[in-house]
Amino acid sequence: MTILCDVHISYKICKFLDDQNINTIHVNQILNKSETKDSEICSYADRNDYIVLTKVIDFKNTFLINKTPKKLIKINLGNISNQKLMKILEEHLNLIIKLNNHSSFLLEIDTDQIYFIDSSQN
Repeated sequence: MTILCDVHISYKICKFLDDQNINTIHVNQILNKSETKDSEICSYADRNDYIVLTKVIDFKNTFLINKTPKKLIKINLGNISNQKLMKILEEHLNLIIKLNNHSSFLLEIDTDQIYFIDSSQN
């Protein structure tokens, strides 16, 4: 399992996930780095069966309309600290690992709840 973090996700989050035995790549390490277009990120993630981790709503819209990226975790927490985000991700880590077995999903994490759409069957 590999998570591809978009430009709005801190390297500290990548390091945290790596420490949890989750392979993590930051968009600044691939393609055109911070200049990589969302569509290129989606294609790259889909080709490599990566999960995209983002705070950007455009990825959610693209998932819902175009079914890409196939695997998406959308963070809806505003400008929280990296420490708080790490704690929230840690709380949901088992779920994220299980979801990787799905061919297509959207997991949205809000302050007090999570939403899940499994589009594998669609």
